[in-house]
Amino acid sequence: MKHGGKLAALAAGLGLSLILSAPAMAQQKPAEIKVGITTFTSGAASVFGVPGKQAAEMLAERINKKGGIQGVPLKLYFIDEGAGAETLTAEYRRLVESEKVDVTMAAISSGNCVNLTPLAEDLKVLNLMWDCGTQRIFEEGEHRYNYRTQANATPEMMAALLYLLKTKPDFKTIAVVNQDYAWGRDSWQLFSAALKKLKPDVQVVAELFPKLGAPDFSAEISRLLAARPDVILSTSWGGDLDTLVRQANQRGLFRMSTFVLPLAESSLQRLAGELPDGVIVGARGDHYFLHPEYKDDADFKSFVEEFKQRTGAYPIYPAFHMAQAFAALEAAYDKAAAANGGAFPDKEKVVDAMDGLKFRGYGRPITIRPDNQGLEAQLIGVTRTTGDHPFPIIDDMMIFDAEAIMAPSGGKSLEWIEGLGAGFIETPAKEYKHGK
Repeated sequence: MKHGGKLAALAAGLGLSLILSAPAMAQQKPAEIKVGITTFTSGAASVFGVPGKQAAEMLAERINKKGGIQGVPLKLYFIDEGAGAETLTAEYRRLVESEKVDVTMAAISSGNCVNLTPLAEDLKVLNLMWDCGTQRIFEEGEHRYNYRTQANATPEMMAALLYLLKTKPDFKTIAVVNQDYAWGRDSWQLFSAALKKLKPDVQVVAELFPKLGAPDFSAEISRLLAARPDVILSTSWGGDLDTLVRQANQRGLFRMSTFVLPLAESSLQRLAGELPDGVIVGARGDHYFLHPEYKDDADFKSFVEEFKQRTGAYPIYPAFHMAQAFAALEAAYDKAAAANGGAFPDKEKVVDAMDGLKFRGYGRPITIRPDNQGLEAQLIGVTRTTGDHPFPIIDDMMIFDAEAIMAPSGGKSLEWIEGLGAGFIETPAKEYKHGK
């Protein structure tokens, strides 16, 4: 009887210990998933950053209405990139260390991404690079906590160059007017290196780099009028691009040169009739509210219509980029939970799930490569006035697959470009006419 009592007590204690240890074996669901997002809500770039913020708020509401991610609602925190690098860095650190955000989405500015990605690594917080384009981040070092949920500058510039070479092959001179910071310099370096390989006889007649946020481009436009280039490239964006287009149009620059504006999808609605027909424009991915492959898709139409109803404008590519980041966030938590036996995953398991992740926002599906870089198709075309909208639409579109127009995983873009042959010009693209 005495020994039987000891055995019963031992069994009861063992059962209790197993019950008590269960929470340690599975992450308990938190009250909320905290997401810190950097975007421009002030300054000239806010015309670009605010739609990204509006999309994030709309997407979080949609996710929360259907029960959250793995049953946990999202709570968003925003940091204004327009406040400057020092404030941005301090606020980013505060969100991670004091607010205990679970994931960050940073940033729009390539310069800010260059500054914040090492900090994310130090703080061991998952960071989804939701919009910045510089290719240098993953080409110059390995990362565990940083992932890009869209393309980098390389496929974006290659798509623009290929479109130019396929549709306007006889140009002999080119000029560039780009913002003077990481994105402006990097994008021109990529474009010009590839141009030199594919069409080495083209002469560069002007390289102009006004400061980021410049309010006036009179000097640059005067130099371009004097140089008379056949082609003018500008990878500028936001308020800078809007101002450049308006001032260039007023002085007749568009009548003299073919413009290539790889980021101008985001400015079509704001510029309206000030952007002439025949300008080559890109969407930094396959992002367009009239996407020829998805415009009739129910989910796509719902997103576009709700965004238009809430904001008064159609979504532009920062909104679509934000949608991709949220799609990646959902997919990563779902994948991590599945790998965790259905239990809510801890932060490190969510980071693990990012490797090879497949997800889709409102364009073609995205895959995260082994170097943490997303593979994103590229849509590019020309402006055309149709009367369907009070602004030009994109016509004569081409959509390029990502893998064909960028360096392989682990490769360096400039070295890959150096190895391009003449056959690269024949890279295939799917072609679409507006409305068809």
